[in-house]
Amino acid sequence: MAVEPVPTSSPVATSELTKIATEACDFALKDVTEYDHSRVADWNSHIINTILKALISATAPSTASSSPPYRFVVNSTIVQQGLIDKSAAADGATANAGKRGMHSASGAFWDVNRDGMWTFKYPGAEERGLDVVVSVTWFALG
Repeated sequence: MAVEPVPTSSPVATSELTKIATEACDFALKDVTEYDHSRVADWNSHIINTILKALISATAPSTASSSPPYRFVVNSTIVQQGLIDKSAAADGATANAGKRGMHSASGAFWDVNRDGMWTFKYPGAEERGLDVVVSVTWFALG
């Protein structure tokens, strides 16, 4: 599953969230061919900041004197896929070579009618030997 459904309280449509996250990951990882620990912090920072700017812009009030209607938290996790002998792959399938399991969960106490969370797994990461998972959380103000 690449994208989890967005609650009805989402300030930005699912299709737009997916577009924003995909474009941020595409740009941050455009020249990446493999995991590089010395560069991963920069990739994460670029992904997070690009998504935050797009979300703030998409939800900005029409008058400059108005307060922003939402606060956002963006998390980006980049995991290096395992490096193993293809002959030792799970179930003997070479497509499973280098795969690692990963599970992440979040919980919150909030207003379920106005606040929410969305999670996205970047599909273009696998060809680079990576897994990239982005989550966006929003809190309505006022």
